[in-house]
Amino acid sequence: MEQVFWKELNEELHKGTTKKGHPFRYMTLATVGLDHLARLRTVVLRKLNENLDLTIFTDKRSKKVIHIKENNKVSLLLYHPKKMLQLKIEGKARIIEDPETLKKYWNGIQPNSRKDYITKKAPGTVIKNPDLVTYMDDEHHFCMIEIKPYKIEYLKLKRPNHIRIKYSKEGEKWVEEFMTP
Repeated sequence: MEQVFWKELNEELHKGTTKKGHPFRYMTLATVGLDHLARLRTVVLRKLNENLDLTIFTDKRSKKVIHIKENNKVSLLLYHPKKMLQLKIEGKARIIEDPETLKKYWNGIQPNSRKDYITKKAPGTVIKNPDLVTYMDDEHHFCMIEIKPYKIEYLKLKRPNHIRIKYSKEGEKWVEEFMTP
């Protein structure tokens, strides 16, 4: 494996979980539900483990949770403008339902950020006025989604030649293939 590219991919993904303002902190998540229509939204990378499993937080009533239950194959798109680096990640998502894990992470969320998970109405519900959003005091809909990648495309835009590499997971090992950019 061309270690320099794999190393950069790993380092930049990990920085996305630790450095405020890092371009990989925010990524685009695509899901496809039973309607067979791709739905895209920006999510925040909260955690990344040594296997490159990515974790995001959401409201368990959101459309993305419904889509993942219908079809757990998802795609992620990340772009670092200064490094001219794009990552496309394909993986299988799962809803984390372990109460102890959820409690641990819920307790780590700042009180002012908890409002994202305590609205009385589900995300996407039509309302007449944004000032009319109401919140619960004793309940939350906090949820975690883990994405296990099985394919990562690395694209480095540079001169004289762009570099594009496909990493595919085979068992526990990542296999690389250079591609025409």
